[in-house]
Amino acid sequence: MNAEDVVTVPVGLGERAYDILIGPGLLSRAGREIAARLSGIRVAVVTDENVFAAHLDTLRSGLDSAGIESTVVTVAAGERSKSFETLQDVVNSVLAARLERQDAVLALGGGVVGDLAGFAAGIVRRGMNFVQVPTSLLAQVDSSVGGKTGINTAQGKNLVGVFHQPRLVLADTGTLDTLPPREFRAGYAEVAKYGLIDQPDFFAWLEANWQSVFSGGPARAEAIARSCRAKAEIVERDEHEAGERALLNLGHTFGHALEAATAYDSARLVHGEGVAIGMVLAHRFSARMNLASPDDAERVEAHLRAVGLPTRLEDIPGDLPDAEALLSYIAQDKKVSRGALTFILTRGVGQSFIARDVPGSEVLAFLKECQAQ
Repeated sequence: MNAEDVVTVPVGLGERAYDILIGPGLLSRAGREIAARLSGIRVAVVTDENVFAAHLDTLRSGLDSAGIESTVVTVAAGERSKSFETLQDVVNSVLAARLERQDAVLALGGGVVGDLAGFAAGIVRRGMNFVQVPTSLLAQVDSSVGGKTGINTAQGKNLVGVFHQPRLVLADTGTLDTLPPREFRAGYAEVAKYGLIDQPDFFAWLEANWQSVFSGGPARAEAIARSCRAKAEIVERDEHEAGERALLNLGHTFGHALEAATAYDSARLVHGEGVAIGMVLAHRFSARMNLASPDDAERVEAHLRAVGLPTRLEDIPGDLPDAEALLSYIAQDKKVSRGALTFILTRGVGQSFIARDVPGSEVLAFLKECQAQ
């Protein structure tokens, strides 16, 4: 791999600034990149069973070549690993390896592994170094950037966690070639999200180029880099989600409720699919509230459906709870403030905004309409 094949996206957070490196072959040079920023460390690699088989040997070879000693912690693949029980296992494994505060926890995997490992890194010894090596599209463009970590509970998704920024993100685009098509599509929902937030030109570019993004090559790398830059710019201005960072939750309030309603069963719904349905619902709800044209909702739905993503409640296999139960999951979401419902709504494609004090009665009526269709 040539250095010119790698795109660097800086995340400017003062003393906590770090780089996102995007390109092929980064797993094999991970040790060199880490050692250049964190010298003399040992590493606990947290990964899942699927990624272990596909990518661990390449990563460990890269760590070994840079003289970085590593221990491996393996968890079950899937959203259900974001639990108190698995977090305890990871924490105990890091402590058993006698890693010290200046050492690092390295997340090798998708968003589940990154959220789980990042939470462990944030609480072990009151905060260890953390390195993200995302292997899914969703993780490369979203969850690996910005420092959000956490686990799920019966009450909802990501309700327990900490902000803990990584010291480095290595997004090896070659790992995406091994992703199942469903997982790649799910990650694409987060790519489309950046266009729908405030970059209508990017969304139009995706409508024209999504097939090239899926097939790989320069269009894929460009989509990842543009997504990371969009997120980095927002995180730099609002690290702890006191204001505009909430825009990154477009589609997530509905989507998280649907994930909780399906008990985080990945056979029924994975995170990116929930976000895809959630973004369509957000646009449809905005139209219902006379904030945007129904044409915008139809355009968003048409694009997401074209790439193979679910866009409606009936696309989720199995039965869902009734509208009242879905609303109760929404009310548990982190975006709720003092009981008031907060949504990311839109005035059109690329014109999202934070809507506070959304009437629960309007949301309930909307959900009932959706379920009746």
